[in-house]
Amino acid sequence: MKSSATVQHGKRTKVIDLLKETETGTTVTVKGWVRTFRNNQFIALNDGSTIENIQAVVDFENFDDNLLKRITTGACISVVGELVASKGKGQAVEVVVEDIEILGDADPEKYLLQPKRHTLEFLRDIAHLRVRTNTFSAIYRVRHAMIFAIHKFFTDKGFYNVHTPIITGSDAEGAGEMFKVTTLDLTHPPKTGEGDVDFKEDFFGKETNLTVSGQLEVETACLALSEVYTFGPTFRAENSNTSRHLAEFWMIEPEMAFYDINDTMDLAEEFLEYLVKYALDHCEADLVFLDKRASDEEKTRPQHERSELGLLERLRFVLEHDFERITYTEAIDILRNSKPNKKKKFQYLVEDWGADLQSEHERYLVEKHFKKPVILYNYPKQIKAFYMRQNEDDKTVAAMDVLFPGIGEIIGGSQREERHDKLKDRIDELGIPEKDLWWYLELRKFGSAPHSGFGLGFERMIQFVTGMGNIRDVIPFPRTPGNAEF
Repeated sequence: MKSSATVQHGKRTKVIDLLKETETGTTVTVKGWVRTFRNNQFIALNDGSTIENIQAVVDFENFDDNLLKRITTGACISVVGELVASKGKGQAVEVVVEDIEILGDADPEKYLLQPKRHTLEFLRDIAHLRVRTNTFSAIYRVRHAMIFAIHKFFTDKGFYNVHTPIITGSDAEGAGEMFKVTTLDLTHPPKTGEGDVDFKEDFFGKETNLTVSGQLEVETACLALSEVYTFGPTFRAENSNTSRHLAEFWMIEPEMAFYDINDTMDLAEEFLEYLVKYALDHCEADLVFLDKRASDEEKTRPQHERSELGLLERLRFVLEHDFERITYTEAIDILRNSKPNKKKKFQYLVEDWGADLQSEHERYLVEKHFKKPVILYNYPKQIKAFYMRQNEDDKTVAAMDVLFPGIGEIIGGSQREERHDKLKDRIDELGIPEKDLWWYLELRKFGSAPHSGFGLGFERMIQFVTGMGNIRDVIPFPRTPGNAEF
């Protein structure tokens, strides 16, 4: 009987490459994690390079029983054998095993990922292992593809990537929901004469926070390099436990000199279509799997909550329809007169102009009324950020949101207020400390230029592309209230 390492294990060939191989009869080395080991004969081996497993066929009479007992779900092994045409269904080739080496054991009584369906909630509690499942390995691969596609899109268009700070002294959104950064002794912090915490004694000599957006800082590069973008982590200390919110997430924020709001809407539409097409072209196997998974999950929901489109249909939906562009005022009129509003089916009824639209309203416009992606623009200034360019009516700002099926808002952006006096007045009106934004105002004093930009929440995009219902399932280690385990 053979024991481990009796045959030399050569250079590893990835599973994705073996499954494409048409030449059989060669000796190959494949390494990965055991998904299943059936009848002491058939090993399903996966190395993460593809959602598919390769089957390794073992003649158990040729191997020591103690070695075979160690080939359990989750174990990491190296296999040497002959690549042959498969006799079974579902794969073209398989490996007839000549030698097995155990690289890492997995105690079958303690290993948490058994070969059965696990709930997403359970898998969140074992985030260090959940990528071993088909669902999460697919999400990780799609996420990587989207990261690459984002950089390729902007690079091909002549944009420059800029790293903006994670630690900041300004609040870009003005909401105040920020994580403080400090080295002060929290039990006995230094105090001012008025009894407040004296941040002059802190590391940076002032109060600082984790950033909620890189937009303000990337505008400095925009007003020198013309077309730039930042892609980095952002943080929001919002005590929200919904399926749409994270405390730590990633943002893509392009900023373009000499663009007005219409140019920005054009770019946002082109960008989203590019990403969707890239996913369809480069992630086919993973998306087919995720489409079936989403379809199975839809069947468990009440009829009125089910999506009319499957995952792949939603992705093609974006490519097959030009985006509808309407003003916020037109959207309010449509929603106010809609059946769900008149019959009080909306959770948040639409009554007055100036209301902040909710996800249910955004999805109604996309999925029911227009049946295509929608871009809303010219929002009331009182519900938008201080830096958005004020329109001539003095009631609205040149802001825009892109709405997608199944998710609602996926991009938010605006033309920026480039006029110094208008921006200063708005900052004063909202009571924002000017001392924190002196440098932002100075951009409007020294060679100001019309410019625009938008933000795409990366996890929102991954939710759309993968069909996952909860945003916590599209980021490797979700950070939410009460959860920073890993």
